[in-house]
Amino acid sequence: MPPRRRDRRRPRDPSPPPSDARAPPSASGFRLTLLAPVVVLVLVVAALGFSGRLSRSPPHPQTLQTTAHSVYERGLVKRDVSAREILTEHTRVSENRSQRHFPNPVLAYVTPWNSKGYDMAKLFSAKLTHISPVWYDLKSYRNMLVLEGEHNFDATWVSELQSNGSLVVPRVVLEAFPAVVLLEKKQKTKAIDLIVSECRDKGYNGIVLESWSRWAAYGVLDDPQLRSMALQFVKELGEALHSISSKSSSHHLELIYVIPAPRMQELNNQDFGPEDLLQLADSVDGFSLMTYDFSGPQNPGPSAPLNWVQHSLTTLLSAKGSSRDHSRMIFLGINFYGNDFLLSRGDLGRLERGWRRRLYLKLVTGRVPGPHRRGGAVIA
Repeated sequence: MPPRRRDRRRPRDPSPPPSDARAPPSASGFRLTLLAPVVVLVLVVAALGFSGRLSRSPPHPQTLQTTAHSVYERGLVKRDVSAREILTEHTRVSENRSQRHFPNPVLAYVTPWNSKGYDMAKLFSAKLTHISPVWYDLKSYRNMLVLEGEHNFDATWVSELQSNGSLVVPRVVLEAFPAVVLLEKKQKTKAIDLIVSECRDKGYNGIVLESWSRWAAYGVLDDPQLRSMALQFVKELGEALHSISSKSSSHHLELIYVIPAPRMQELNNQDFGPEDLLQLADSVDGFSLMTYDFSGPQNPGPSAPLNWVQHSLTTLLSAKGSSRDHSRMIFLGINFYGNDFLLSRGDLGRLERGWRRRLYLKLVTGRVPGPHRRGGAVIA
């Protein structure tokens, strides 16, 4: 995928439903703690997966330092982290790269922004069950479908990850004009064949599909018939992938579907709702929930407020017939970055993602003048 990010935001609800982030460990569900490496996000939710974002841009000049002590032993898992602790600890990681503390699946995206994604994915592959390089776009040129991104394939990297037990599931963004893949049966079959053939030829373990936001932009989701066709496409793709055995494991090829987190308390046509989840649950292996980028340049604020995250999960699992098994299919998206908004510059306020880690450290040390408003929970 080209190194760009689309702005998929709609106006947010100014007052998401309240929640209590300090529920006791005995509450329904359990506590999930993420550290990257020292800023903590604690959730009290049902049993969920986790999806984070890594990167593949040029290396950052600072190198990782290892320590024999865990973040718990170093006293870093807490609500209030000081600037001094961030500056001291942000390049330190535990020597333990194999023992997992989170029992459920973990999905990590390898993206073009930030630094060292390829190396970090290999370094911590034992802790990542699924790794998704953002390599592919399925595009339409008139009535011709093309799967672009094959040149990104790195056979050695993929093989090394798979030998460590990780499943490699590259992301495919469905850029094709909806009328081509949804209304024309031959083209729909062709689109599915292109994806399945690429997985088989390259030895992937499946894919992560992103299409919902594109369909929303084209108005597909406003039409009940087209919406049904869109869901049917995902189901047929999942069934086609499930019919193929993975070369690196005894399991079938997997389909993980990217879904937006509801922005408002009342769902609208563009939202992926609980009924949609139930329709796709038997045909996909997981849902990558985008619980990040809550705020934007026009309305600066946090990237992933906890009450919004909890509201999103509750909403998606609210349909009659939803079960704990469905909650286990959700990869909860956690941003390993933060946004800095320049309040005086409006829609130009969000900086390029590649600058943010260095800028964040400068902000912590007080070396960046001018009005800023920070967003985000975790910086990596």
